[in-house]
Order: sequence, then structure tokens, then C-alpha cells
Amino acid sequence: MTTEPAQAAPRVLAVIPARGGSKGVPGKNLAAVGGVPLVARAVLACTGARRVSDVVVSTDDPSIAEVARSAGAEVVLRPVAIAGDTATSEAAVLHAMDSHEAAIGATTDVVLLVQCTSPFITSDEIDGVVAAVTEGGADTAHTVAPFHGFVWRDGDAADEGSFGVNHDKATRPRRQDRPQDLLETGAAYGMRADGFRAAKHRFFGRTALVRTDPARVLEIDEPADLERARALAPLLDPRAGIPTRDDVDAVVLDFDGTQTDDRVLIDSDGHEAVTVHRGDGLGIAALRRAGVPVLILSTETNPVVAARARKLNVPVLHGIDRKDLALKQWCEENGIAPERVLYAGNDVNDLGCFALVGWPVAVAGAHDVVRAAARAVTTAHGGHGAIREIAAWLLGPTLAR
Repeated sequence: MTTEPAQAAPRVLAVIPARGGSKGVPGKNLAAVGGVPLVARAVLACTGARRVSDVVVSTDDPSIAEVARSAGAEVVLRPVAIAGDTATSEAAVLHAMDSHEAAIGATTDVVLLVQCTSPFITSDEIDGVVAAVTEGGADTAHTVAPFHGFVWRDGDAADEGSFGVNHDKATRPRRQDRPQDLLETGAAYGMRADGFRAAKHRFFGRTALVRTDPARVLEIDEPADLERARALAPLLDPRAGIPTRDDVDAVVLDFDGTQTDDRVLIDSDGHEAVTVHRGDGLGIAALRRAGVPVLILSTETNPVVAARARKLNVPVLHGIDRKDLALKQWCEENGIAPERVLYAGNDVNDLGCFALVGWPVAVAGAHDVVRAAARAVTTAHGGHGAIREIAAWLLGPTLAR
């Protein structure tokens, strides 16, 4: 009895065009969303896809090349002739595919075009595009999302004016009575490599549509799109569940229950003492060395708060009734945007500050209401290294030397 030899898996090359010039959003491909540059986000989505064999970033920019390599991609330097404003993505993909095949001495079966400008594309969606070609019999495939809107176009004012593109304006059928429209997301395209090389465009032959979650569809073409992506990242991207240095310009810390375990030792003379964590002191020192402003903000008038601030060599505002008002004034005086502030707290008197800042953080063991209002929660409890953990989020696990 003879057996057929196992068929080799198709070789799938993902190409990410990422030139340095961008008119709409200068430096766009290096802009961070959720603390990760857009080009690195695209690379990570591709390297995480099970059906992708190789990932190449096509660029003319040394900084983009460095970030792409760090994220795990091969880099193909794009010639000037196909790096200008009028250059097509297809030209970049063809050049990258030729360069990659020459380098590895093997041909590509399926080539992907994956765009940096779609920050929330997932590895599963990329795998879906590949499968539509390798297993579904399509020549090309791309991501789409269900779309239910009525599309209008400006018309000739001399006639009837504006008119409906996907509907008759005289008839407004219910959504369930209309055919399903699908919006091209611009995130990922897959093509049979031989057909793409012959056609030199991405929509030849039979095209399959790979449905994606419309909540994740966002293309970054304007500065407002970038800001929208950064606002959505904590909701759509697990990597953005905690802040990075790119997200934060200052760190403001509550004291009791955040830098302490919320217990107070009182001697027979009424003097109070608290327990702090040496690791928190190391974390605060590292933040200061990295140029991150740190402030201690407390409602307590206990001298121990001021003493701890002196020990750490950081400013302190204590004995404050309205912490949110004090924090707002401090931000104004120091020229710091509140949405770029990380505030760490543990109890309900921190909620005003939570509402003011961009990164409200609760320490483990915080009041349930505070945890619910937080954008991130530490794994360490107050007084047990929570502040060092926050410093590690911003500076890396080894902090700064």
C-alpha cells in the first residue's frame, strides 16, 4: 500500500507598506496607539496569524525599519521611485514580494497586503483572508464589515440635488428589508501570488469577502482618526489595558491605601506611623530619573505624608478637601494635560480625580466602586509594591537604571 506524500502548506507572505512620508498625519506609521507604533501593531497581527509564513515591511524610512525589525518583521527598503505620494500599494507589494523571494530562494503562493492604518485588525481576521484564498477557492479576498447606512451623493443642483446611492430616497425600507451592504475596511487583502503578479492589482478573478467586527473598523487618515483610535484602544485592544510611557506625562499618587496598606499604628502618645514598600520608593525614583513628574496628593494632614514626600524628593499637596480641584490647578500650573495624567488611588475620595485624568488606576484591594471606575488595576495591593508595578508599566519591568 502506498501513501500520498503530505502536501506542503502554502507559503504566505504578508507585506506591510509603511513609507515615511504622510501628508494627513505626519509620522503616521510610527504613531503609537495603545503604546504600540502602528507599524508594529500590523507586524504583531501578522506574526500572530497561524497561516502567515513570512512578514515583510516595505519602507523608505530608517526609523520605521528599526521598529519593524524589533517587532519581528523582515524589512525591504523601497526604492524612491515607488515611495512618493503617487506610489501605489500594489507597486510596493510587488517589489517586496520579488525582493523576498530572491532572498529566500522560494516562491510565494499567497501574498497579503496589510495596512498600518487599520490599528485594530486581528490575527484571526488575517487568517480568515488567507483561508478564503487557500481553502475557499477565491483568487482574492479582503476584509469587510456589515454596513446599514444610507449613502448619499451630491448631485446637480439644476436637477433634483442630492440623491441616494444605495437607496431610492422616495422609498425608505426597514433595515431588515434591505439587502446587506458590506463596507471594505481597508485592513487586509489576500491574493494568489501568480495572479497578482500578472494582473498587478488586488481584485482580479473571484473575490471573497471576509466579514469582520464593525466595532473594530477604523482607518487612520486624519489626526482626528488617530485620536479616536487612541481613545478606543483600551476597549478594543488587550495590549492597551495598561498605559505605557507614550500615554502618560505625569503620575499623581494618593497616599493612604495606595502607598500604604491603609493601616495606621498609633502609640500611647497618639503619634501615628504607617508601613510603606521599599519597591515603591525605587519605582518613584525611576520615574523621576526618566523625567516623569510625580506628585503626592492626599486629604490627610498627618506629618508622615510630608515626611514620605521629602524622603522621595517629590512634591506633595496634603490636607486637601477637594483633591480634584487641587489636581486640576496643579496640571494648569505645570502645563500638563489632565488626559495625559495617571492617577493612582484606592477609595471613593479618589473618584473626582479619576473623572479628571486620562489614566485612572486602582490598586488591588481598592473599593469596588473605585475598581469599576478605573481604566487599569494593579495586581499588587497598596503598600505592597503597587507603585513599583505602575512604574514598570511605564518604564519596563527592569525600570530605569
